[in-house]
Amino acid sequence: MSAKKWTDASWYSQDQKPLEIYLFIDPLSADCWALEPKIKKLLLEYEPYVRIKHILSSSLDTLNCQTEKKRKEIAKSWNETAMKSGMPCDGSQWLSNPVKSPFLASIAVKAAEMQGKKAGSRFLRSIQEQLFVEQKNISDYDVLLQCAEKSRLDLEEFIHDMNSATASKAFQCDVKIASEMEVNSTPTLVFFNENIEDEGIKVDGLYPYEIYSQIVEQMLEDTPEKNQLPSIEEFLMRFKIAATIEVAEVYSISVKEAEKKLKKLMFNKKVEKVEAGNGTFWRYIF
Repeated sequence: MSAKKWTDASWYSQDQKPLEIYLFIDPLSADCWALEPKIKKLLLEYEPYVRIKHILSSSLDTLNCQTEKKRKEIAKSWNETAMKSGMPCDGSQWLSNPVKSPFLASIAVKAAEMQGKKAGSRFLRSIQEQLFVEQKNISDYDVLLQCAEKSRLDLEEFIHDMNSATASKAFQCDVKIASEMEVNSTPTLVFFNENIEDEGIKVDGLYPYEIYSQIVEQMLEDTPEKNQLPSIEEFLMRFKIAATIEVAEVYSISVKEAEKKLKKLMFNKKVEKVEAGNGTFWRYIF
């Protein structure tokens, strides 16, 4: 595992829970998408102790995706991530319907965040769903507007902020933070505890959930009491949509058992099944 100390406490927020995690992500990264079930489980088990701050850090791979050769490389990488993680994503869309402007999606996320942290998180998840589940082109302005609407954003404010210099500067600030903290790949997580004199721990790459859980417990002075996981129905009520593999990983059960439990919810008309790309998702029925 690649992990190292980060010593500059100036990045540590004073408005935090006992542990703050800086999560550097690229909305177009399949590895960041594959991290989703681990982040969900961290939040569910350690929510009283953990605050997650998203920092956008677009990789050179996705920023330089205009050539056919580069798009083929990204497509191959997506398919490899899908094979390793089980999270559905289909690299073929980079050949049939490639994202043309990776910057636009990042600017849109920053515009959404201007309506609040939770609004920004909802919008980020929404564009990831459009990309990986619906196989939509998130460099399309209309797709981004649909995501904003689904995320319950103020559309007029969102459109104004997307076209303002403020959202662009906010994205540039994220890129600067990533550079100064020597974040060269996504996903990368940097863990800080509430003692600003302590060193942070930086972990780059995608690892089993237990690695992140161990770091959380290591950085908290007292061994935290984990939250009991909610029911799968409550999980979907909170996160709205999830892949079968996400449910399996969060609840430490087999994919077969997860699918059985999800089908039971479907028969009771609590969720609906969504086939997408090379995987299955389940959407909570409001």
